Amino acid sequence: MQEFIYFLHTQGNPCACTVQLWEQKPRAIRQPSSQVLVLDGRGHLLGRLAAIVAKQVLLGRKMFVVICEGINISGNFYHNQLKYLAFLCKRINTNPSRGPYHFRAPSCIFWRTERGMLPHKTRRRQAPLEGLKIMRLKPTHKFALFGCLAHEVGWKYQAVTATLEEKRKAKARLHYAKKKLIMKLKKQAEKR
Repeated sequence: MQEFIYFLHTQGNPCACTVQLWEQKPRAIRQPSSQVLVLDGRGHLLGRLAAIVAKQVLLGRKMFVVICEGINISGNFYHNQLKYLAFLCKRINTNPSRGPYHFRAPSCIFWRTERGMLPHKTRRRQAPLEGLKIMRLKPTHKFALFGCLAHEVGWKYQAVTATLEEKRKAKARLHYAKKKLIMKLKKQAEKR
């Protein structure tokens, strides 16, 4: 049974989410809790968000990161594109199927960044990484968006996630209107 779910979204201030994430707990206690934290990736910087998520996962919390397409990477888009295209060329000469694996989806790129911040090479140390789930919901600046970068290096589903996000927003608007009507009727019933 999950106790709390937090939806965190702060435009342009990636460190503001640490205020609600940290709880006062003794450092020595690392028991897995049933608490699930849901983070909205929009507007956060890649490394800072990954560091915060890594710390929470190591403390035993379960994390969900959604809308990875909106995560910002510092530096302009062209520079980040060149860096990632250079990374795509790296492989093992004798058997390229052994790695390194080059992910194209923004959620997988974020997962790989997260894995680099966690000890993961033994079975015991893979447990924190299993507590992390990353979801895709939606796909001129000093920041490069994950969705645009992933699309340029081979991710094929940017248009699909955009249409799915529009459908989700339409459903959410209907649900919210229905909820407001129900709340209004409840208040009227309580007055009588």
